[in-house]
Amino acid sequence: MTARIIDGKTIAAALRTRVAQRIAGLGVRPALTVVLVGDDPGSAVYVRSKDRAAQEAGIAVRTICLPADTPEAALLADIQRLNADPAVDGILVQLPLPPHIRTQAVLEAVDPDKDVDGFHPLNIGRLAAGAPFLVPCTPLGVMRLLEAEGIALPGMRALVVGRSAIVGRPLVALLLAANATVTVAHSRTRDLPDECRRAELLVAAVGQPELVRDNWVRPGAVVIDVGVNRRADGKLVGDVAFAECAAVASAITPVPGGVGPMTIACLLENTVTAALRRRAR
Repeated sequence: MTARIIDGKTIAAALRTRVAQRIAGLGVRPALTVVLVGDDPGSAVYVRSKDRAAQEAGIAVRTICLPADTPEAALLADIQRLNADPAVDGILVQLPLPPHIRTQAVLEAVDPDKDVDGFHPLNIGRLAAGAPFLVPCTPLGVMRLLEAEGIALPGMRALVVGRSAIVGRPLVALLLAANATVTVAHSRTRDLPDECRRAELLVAAVGQPELVRDNWVRPGAVVIDVGVNRRADGKLVGDVAFAECAAVASAITPVPGGVGPMTIACLLENTVTAALRRRAR
């Protein structure tokens, strides 16, 4: 068996086009502000990609760059100013933050109605309660990929490997809402390979390079690789041993080019959602 490669770039491009069409029909430009603290190279590259995609979609985007030694209180004050600014529809604080800044305190400071990352506890609670508003972008991107591929989730046995608040837990809520039968695996799971072999849909989101091997995958399963890891030789790889698992799965996402492009496309979608809700009020 040779798996169908799920082309996240193409699916994300189609979603960005739909977002741009929605914006063109609004008569106003949604406004997104990105806050970048420090000079982490990976974060800087990612922010530039977000800026470019937002501008192409018709979103007015600006980035506030702060030095790495910015006090937490100063960052929180900046966020409060953005919360109060009626010209700002969406706020995104790029992670990770410098170690002296409490990440959770910053995420909780963002107005939940402008929280386009979907990380505020109120938005996480809405999702868990089955009434989502702004959903974390990477889990939302996974769901958009599955939808675009026509993968029928009701009744499907799904395993999410990873329980982070950013990906694993919100994705579980989304899969449950889509009527999948969901199991969560993590660092304390006994016999992880056996759990993986039971799954018809296997999502790897743990940040361990090529953890999932071919003999972990149920023949014909759909494999979604959320991980992005850089090996010592500089190559980017996912949490799944791609070549091995592609020989067993029915469909699989590559790294790069799978889930990653969907995260940015869903950020744009969330920005429009936030803008429309604010204007409706």
